[in-house]
Amino acid sequence: MNFKHLHYFWAVAKWGGIARAAERLHLTPQTLSTQLRQFEERCGVKLFRPAGKGIELTEAGRMAFSYADEMFSIAGELADALHNLPAGRPRNFRVGVSDALPKSLAYRMLAPALTIADPLRFVCREGKLEHLLAELALHRLDLVLADRPLPSGINVRGYNHRLGESATGFFAAPRLARQLAGEFPTSLHGQPLLLPGDDSALRQRLLAWFERERIVPHVVGEFDDSALMKAFGRAGAGVFPVALAVRDEVAANYGVELVGRTDAVREAYFAISVERRVTHPAVRAVIDGACARLDRPVAKS
Repeated sequence: MNFKHLHYFWAVAKWGGIARAAERLHLTPQTLSTQLRQFEERCGVKLFRPAGKGIELTEAGRMAFSYADEMFSIAGELADALHNLPAGRPRNFRVGVSDALPKSLAYRMLAPALTIADPLRFVCREGKLEHLLAELALHRLDLVLADRPLPSGINVRGYNHRLGESATGFFAAPRLARQLAGEFPTSLHGQPLLLPGDDSALRQRLLAWFERERIVPHVVGEFDDSALMKAFGRAGAGVFPVALAVRDEVAANYGVELVGRTDAVREAYFAISVERRVTHPAVRAVIDGACARLDRPVAKS
């Protein structure tokens, strides 16, 4: 829909005729009549009909005017709100974080946004990726962080920005770690294992890797929340996989030990935005900063 034509239609309906609207819009009546005719042709319905020496709205025209009037009223409110915005007021940075993403890693990805010159107020939402993408499509979020790109089957217009990737480490509470005899990864065979939930891209890669290595662990739990999985691991419930990019944080915060690592199972991370060419300064900082943090090699244990 041509919003310039919509505005002309709204003006004619609001000010009661082509001559008055043309005067206020600084157009000739002939030009305005042509624009209205093009708008009606695009809409496929008549919006005005003759009434005496003037015109009046048809039923379709009255419905269109109610929508247009609300749209331009909101636009006026937006202009007033932006004009009256206090100087130095923090800009909202609304981020969706997939619940499959480790929180320490999400913080590491977002940390570069703290360094930009403009004051920011972070608004972070956590949830299933599909729900977060729906919020992104409605422009209720500026960015979504996830462990997989925008799924092809979802009718959401967005753009993937690959942030980097990490090898996978396996951690366990000290007592369980001492019980793992044999060479890794064979030592995982028959051992209690905690897995990420179905929403995690890492899960399927792990299961495929176990099958290739002919390892059959004893799965004792599946977790959508990565923090809850680590809490169970700290209590000794089982071995759990984590991105090696956050190895130090996991060991320090949960008191667990690295029992092995594999480069055959790598987890990739993505920022998903509605912009192909990113203009939001905080989104730009996240993309540039995360690449520097995640694409470096991880030291072997």
